[in-house]
Amino acid sequence: MNGNYKYIALLALFFSCSDSVQVSDTLSERPAIFPDYTDITIPANIAPLNFSLETPVEDARAVLSFSDQQIKVKAKDNQFVFPVSKWKKLLSSAAGNEVKVVVQVKDKGKWVEYAPVKWNVAAEPVDPYIAYRLIAPGYTLWNKMGLYQRNLENYTETPIIENKMSGRNCVNCHSFCMQNPDKMLFHMRETYPGTLLIDGDKIEKLNTKTEQTISSLVYPSWHPSGKYVAFSVNNTKQGFHANDRNRIEVFDEASDVVVYDVEKHEIVTTAKLFSKDAFETFPTFSPDGKTLYFCTAPARPIPEEFSEIKYNLCAIGFDPDSRSFGSEVDTLYNAAVSGQSASFPRVSPDGKYLMYTVSGYGNFSIWHKDADLQMADLSTGDSMSLDILNSDDVESYHSWSSNSRWVIFSSRRMDGLYTRPYIAYIDEKGNACKPFLLPQKDTGFYGRFMMSYNIPEFITGKVKVGGRVLGLKAKEDKGIDVKFAK
Repeated sequence: MNGNYKYIALLALFFSCSDSVQVSDTLSERPAIFPDYTDITIPANIAPLNFSLETPVEDARAVLSFSDQQIKVKAKDNQFVFPVSKWKKLLSSAAGNEVKVVVQVKDKGKWVEYAPVKWNVAAEPVDPYIAYRLIAPGYTLWNKMGLYQRNLENYTETPIIENKMSGRNCVNCHSFCMQNPDKMLFHMRETYPGTLLIDGDKIEKLNTKTEQTISSLVYPSWHPSGKYVAFSVNNTKQGFHANDRNRIEVFDEASDVVVYDVEKHEIVTTAKLFSKDAFETFPTFSPDGKTLYFCTAPARPIPEEFSEIKYNLCAIGFDPDSRSFGSEVDTLYNAAVSGQSASFPRVSPDGKYLMYTVSGYGNFSIWHKDADLQMADLSTGDSMSLDILNSDDVESYHSWSSNSRWVIFSSRRMDGLYTRPYIAYIDEKGNACKPFLLPQKDTGFYGRFMMSYNIPEFITGKVKVGGRVLGLKAKEDKGIDVKFAK
């Protein structure tokens, strides 16, 4: 008896000595499950990947196995729910190896056993938390939104701040310094406007609109030292298509990039980032803090030519000691040559890879159905395939884990309307693995939940500051006025 059939026979004995189990003919047929957790790579410290059968059946059962360890579960309402403690023990043992899930289904009185669903368990863990904004998908109502954090090692979600604590305003653009939960910022708009910057026990409210800038500071990226934050300033407009597969259009009539000095409350910039001849936006620092990446496009009449705007991905040097910028701008992604528009550049913490989003035009790719993720090897400049991460719908905002082995990104692949978070493994050579949907205890959760996950960010721990403290700071503090450096 070969290994595969010996394994199947043992499973059959476990489930029932009296039940006759028919093995699928070729050992390749698999059950249709939701979410699609077949052939994925997962971290050993992820919460159980509960799944359900897409087709109702009389009965079903499954076993998760590695080496001599097994977790045996019986389906309830077509769902398989794995015990947390046993799950953690088995995956911890399986780190760097493969685990299998075998499903048996009873239909018309007969049991059928399917080929195993395989999960590779990576040797490297994922950061234990993510942070994100939950928002209605139409961007029309601010009645209910907030910033939340989710423990990836279980299913616990807690609010960082909900807008019911701050006058039902808009809270947005949360950002963390090197995935540090104790060093973060986010913006508020309309009621009690300002930027709240949290550094341990210190909380500042900043008034970031100046006479020289066209707007308050948005789209932040921390310098790794924590002494600076790069922002853009944007004159942004939103429109709605009456007959287009991209329902919503967001575009800038003007935009620039600046760097904020956290200690001196000052803004510095250069003519290469602050020009009426170009739309500069989406800045992000390199992990060594010596390069500032950003997106830029030649200025054109807006909204008349909004669909003709295509952004390059560029880089400029930055000296943190003198707060000065380089004299040359390098182009990493040339929109005129590539034919698409780049947005949301993010560098892996090990400095090896630059991931970004491309779409047909513009920079607000979160509503462009052709938006896909791409990645460049920074040592060679070569593009790397991320086809395995992309779908026929929107792939947009993404962030890296602190160990550079995991990315999380938002996608509308499930229904074309709501963004949900997907996690994927990237190995040391830049090879991407099939992504998996953020697991929930109840697999029916996403069918009922009517909010989008916006700007998912990995963090290395839990944000400890309370939402009520942040809400009071927003309402009671007049704020520190940010100045342009002389």
